Amino acid sequence: MKTASEIKHVAILGAGTMGPGMAQIFAQGGRTVTMWTRSEETREKAKQTLRKSIETFAEEGLLAADKIENVYGRVTFKPTVEETVSRADFVMETIVENKDAKLQLFKELDACIGPDVILASNTSGLNVFDLVPPQRLKQMVIAHWYAPPQLIPLVEVVKSAQAPDSYADITVAFLEECGKTPVLMKKFIRGYIANRMQMCLNQEVFYLLDNDFCSPEDIDKAVKASFIPRAVVLGLCKRADFGGLDMTANNYKNKSYTLPPEVDMPKTLASHIEKGELGLKSGKGFYDYTNVDRQALLAKRDKQLFEIFKIAKKFMDDPV
Repeated sequence: MKTASEIKHVAILGAGTMGPGMAQIFAQGGRTVTMWTRSEETREKAKQTLRKSIETFAEEGLLAADKIENVYGRVTFKPTVEETVSRADFVMETIVENKDAKLQLFKELDACIGPDVILASNTSGLNVFDLVPPQRLKQMVIAHWYAPPQLIPLVEVVKSAQAPDSYADITVAFLEECGKTPVLMKKFIRGYIANRMQMCLNQEVFYLLDNDFCSPEDIDKAVKASFIPRAVVLGLCKRADFGGLDMTANNYKNKSYTLPPEVDMPKTLASHIEKGELGLKSGKGFYDYTNVDRQALLAKRDKQLFEIFKIAKKFMDDPV
């Protein structure tokens, strides 16, 4: 079994939304990366996305300009799964969230990877431990990234019940060497940590909107001016420590907050969907993006994310 530092070659299966960003991170971490996707169109788009993102990192001072070609050159594409994983020490699966597609891919992988290769999945909604051939579970972990993967530091790691602890530990150490902020979960649960927190927030967001307590703009302003920036410094559990756990206990005892009732679908969300208002990609959602330059807006978002995560890293490196 190789240590984190001995992992030199990464195979990425899937080159859509997540693949190029992952490839960039591994390449910046000094590894060679081989990617695979079934679609030639996706492959060409991934190359363009990867190049542009690497250049943006250089513009933001996160990568020396003279390193652009070196990082980009570390990433290559192969036409078959077998060729892609032939030299891999670490395999990162990030194809579409479709059970049948993943079953087929894991079947292909079973025929062409060695017994010591760490097999990782980026699945967000499926329990891939149920989809992997049983004999491969002993080398299987989930490494769940967030989009855009080259910007969001978090990766949630959880191993299969059959895999030794060392596989999870090596995955965490490897991701840290590549500049990520991994968290190691004790056992698998759908949604992991961050998505479960976000779903709780979504439940409250739609309760407030459905019952006309406030507007989407009010919600966004309120959270950006209160607990979200505070959480960058304290997180959630330490925030409770600073406020006093007795105060938190009193909130439970006094029933100062009650959960909103469960609904199959929030009426505010259903209304937007019925109108075809899907957000930025359709031109309208909670906000109106009509006549907005989408690429310019995304670029502005990325630049602001760069800034906020620079600050977040500074605080995480010197925590309260």
